[in-house]
Amino acid sequence: MPYRPVLTSAARPATVTIAAVNEHGEVVPTPIAGEHPLTLYLDKREIVTLMTLGGAPEALAIGYLRNQRLIERLEDIAAVQVDWETDSVAVTTTRSAVDLDARMGKRTVTTGCGQGTVFGDLMEELGQISLPAGARLDEATLYGLLDAVRHHESIYKQAGAVHGCALARGSEILMFVEDVGRHNAVDAIAGQMWLDGLDGGDKVFYTTGRLTSEMVIKTAQMGIPFLVSRSGLTQMGYDLASRLGLTMIGRAQGKHYLLFTGAQHFHKSAATHA
Repeated sequence: MPYRPVLTSAARPATVTIAAVNEHGEVVPTPIAGEHPLTLYLDKREIVTLMTLGGAPEALAIGYLRNQRLIERLEDIAAVQVDWETDSVAVTTTRSAVDLDARMGKRTVTTGCGQGTVFGDLMEELGQISLPAGARLDEATLYGLLDAVRHHESIYKQAGAVHGCALARGSEILMFVEDVGRHNAVDAIAGQMWLDGLDGGDKVFYTTGRLTSEMVIKTAQMGIPFLVSRSGLTQMGYDLASRLGLTMIGRAQGKHYLLFTGAQHFHKSAATHA
């Protein structure tokens, strides 16, 4: 069994119901997405305040620290304690974070919903990432994943106002996380992968959000060679994916998609599609 730190289990309801008035003047009970501030403390030092649905706060905290490279190993985390009375999550470690002062001093604000922040020298650390050269994804599997996402029950279908991310093996969805910002959903999946000891080399990452530099960086940091979105991309996202050898597919809905990078890892079926 993979190592697990001491964790609270403090998930909050994803939606709340309010009274809204429709165009006919009728009062309609309407589910809306929850949104809560969660301030992250690392060994009593305040790091960041995240706005979140609160569906997986422990995994979110771990994944954030992992993706910001503030924690090197899951085994370095002793405990993750969420307290909604103070809207905080306290992470305690068995040893101090590596170069915390230096990393906190070098912030790059990215285009993540709300505001994404990546610490440290991004380009230098990206050079250390190696994605599996033999990874392959075929068109039929992509279509199967898109269909699975379409049929997945989601907060978005109920309340809107959220982004969703999925971790898949082939067309099978292993995890599906939604939050008010796509970077939160990514971090929660990264944290859960760490907790469950999952390797990213045979996985596909799906997001409802734009394919920005932040999405590419975090997907690559998790060791996942395929990134799929129903949305478009940015130039920096494209440049980084090309540099990393990551296969990036956008505008993917139904039987339609645009293959942007990594064509050598993608196999198109012989049949033609409208």
